Amino acid sequence: MNDFLLFFKIGWGHLLNEGAADHILYLLALISCYSMQQLKRVLLLITAFTVGHTITLALSVFSLISFPEHWVEFLIAVTLLITSVFNIFQTQLPGKANWFQLNYMVALCFGLIHGMGFAGTIKFLLAEDQSVGWPLLSFNVGLELAQILLVLIFLITFWLLSLIPKINLRHSRLIISVGCGLIALLLCVERWPL
Repeated sequence: MNDFLLFFKIGWGHLLNEGAADHILYLLALISCYSMQQLKRVLLLITAFTVGHTITLALSVFSLISFPEHWVEFLIAVTLLITSVFNIFQTQLPGKANWFQLNYMVALCFGLIHGMGFAGTIKFLLAEDQSVGWPLLSFNVGLELAQILLVLIFLITFWLLSLIPKINLRHSRLIISVGCGLIALLLCVERWPL
């Protein structure tokens, strides 16, 4: 039980430290085109992202895949940039395509990249003779619950903004996507791996 709580807290705390800014921005960009009325879809997106990073986290911990950390950090910034640009198009072309299915697949794929970002932390914390399954499960449960809490805060904020008569929610979402995209571009330049 102690291992479960330890890794749960590590997963939960992943979003509550200064090194998680790119993860928080990614979640903001991922859900910026959704509202509280679409909570079920948003939770499916977040779960798809978690499934993706759980897969690569497990593969990394078992040493089945390994990527240089500087490339992983760069690719995480790229996922934020692509998601932000994608949302700009989605904001400008609402109803023109089945954006949710595409968003779901993108979140799943980008979760694969993000999972490699904290594989080193989990490997470092595991004892040599320690089972991997329980710590991985508890880490992911903690991370998933923290993500859901953060997403609910974002959605409630969007809802409160929608109550202000002079605020156009579509323009607000566009501003959020452009802002996340600009930050992502700076991160891409800063993390350029070559």
